[in-house]
Amino acid sequence: MSGDPNPGIFDRISLLVGEDAMNLFAKTKVILFGTGGVGSWCAEGLVRSGITHLTIVDGDRVAASNVNRQAMATSRNIGEVKVEAMKSRLLEINPQAEIETVFGTYSDENWETFGLDRYDYIIDAIDTLHAKASLILRASAAPGTFFSSMGAALKLNPTGVRVAEFWDVRGCPLGAALRKKFRRENTLPARKFLCVYDEEVIPRSPDASANGSAVTITGLFGFTLAGLVIRDLYNKTRI
Repeated sequence: MSGDPNPGIFDRISLLVGEDAMNLFAKTKVILFGTGGVGSWCAEGLVRSGITHLTIVDGDRVAASNVNRQAMATSRNIGEVKVEAMKSRLLEINPQAEIETVFGTYSDENWETFGLDRYDYIIDAIDTLHAKASLILRASAAPGTFFSSMGAALKLNPTGVRVAEFWDVRGCPLGAALRKKFRRENTLPARKFLCVYDEEVIPRSPDASANGSAVTITGLFGFTLAGLVIRDLYNKTRI
């Protein structure tokens, strides 16, 4: 990367994609909604790849139940604001990164405050139906490229993680619920967009208070989202 103040930390990816791509990575602005089991690894994958301008949005604090699957969650930072814990981790990777944090949640009432038009990429790692549906509608109408994660819980097979256009996602209860909601309300996404998903669904225990999830799957979802951004930017330098 031209003018890199931390010589060496991006050598290996630069060897892979070239200086033009690295310079493009450094100029690109990304906003990521959700820093949980999927979003935290997406954020890490982006910054480790040379993305410098990243806004992360989440309204939760680190809980003990996050430690098994979230990049920034440890036994030492339970109770910390997730986006601040994530920012600290990302700045340890690249101290020159510009990480903007928003401690709050996306909703259909506050979507305008995020200035979606300012970003080259918008990434959805939200796990609640109504907020996710709203973000899909707003982000698919914004000028930037949009990628979304479907449900990553109740899965253990790492070979089942795949990418497809939203309307082609199959076997995902969250994807099906979103499509049903859009059709019922006659509010369809403005354009097509790619999703990360997995058809496997392990039955939830009737006594469980939440869906079980494993970092071996949520991490793959997050890294795949980051990979979609990196590959798309790389392809732009090959035209």
